[in-house]
Amino acid sequence: MLRIRSLSKSYDGPRRREVLRNVDLELAAGEYVAVMGESGVGKSTLLNLIAGLDRPDAGTVEFEDTDLAALDDDALTRLRAAKMGFVFQAFHILPYLSVSQNVELPLRLLHVAQVEARERTLQTLAGVGLADRGASMPRELSGGELQRVAIARALVHRPKLVLADEPTGNLDLDTAREVLTVLRQQIKESHAAGLLVTHSPAAARTADRICMLTADGLR
Repeated sequence: MLRIRSLSKSYDGPRRREVLRNVDLELAAGEYVAVMGESGVGKSTLLNLIAGLDRPDAGTVEFEDTDLAALDDDALTRLRAAKMGFVFQAFHILPYLSVSQNVELPLRLLHVAQVEARERTLQTLAGVGLADRGASMPRELSGGELQRVAIARALVHRPKLVLADEPTGNLDLDTAREVLTVLRQQIKESHAAGLLVTHSPAAARTADRICMLTADGLR
């Protein structure tokens, strides 16, 4: 599903700063992998490169045997919308839309028929334990419920790859545990590939395997 080879990235400034060096990673469909590392080691940069939001200085990112470097910005945008799902620490739920409308939004952008979009939204909300909260507004939900909405939104269009960036960083331990259980369950049931970036050992242990990102690469 995902193959990364010798990936490197630096940023210019007063002093050129190397963020990633010679990173290798393979991720299969149905596999859920955690990437851990100290703050500033390049975990979010790695996700940005995998999503095609940034370009590497060297190395390749292949998604379903397609080298992302061969795609222009429009093609990358279409790829992300159709085949990738994102879960962020800050939820990014639109406050003026209901829970159902937030979850349904990716399907609207993909021009899925209204009846099918509503059915898939209801099914996905049920899958994350929010079957009865579709009409609620985000302000009426707890932090854990908001992150469940974010997971539903990330999965409703049935992506092949789910990228989660510190998805429990704003949650207490008990709520984080519940959310991570839901995230893993939904990734496994949809047979997507999942990549979790986290600094939390407890969060990482929910994955099938754990990789450590250091200044010398990924191991």
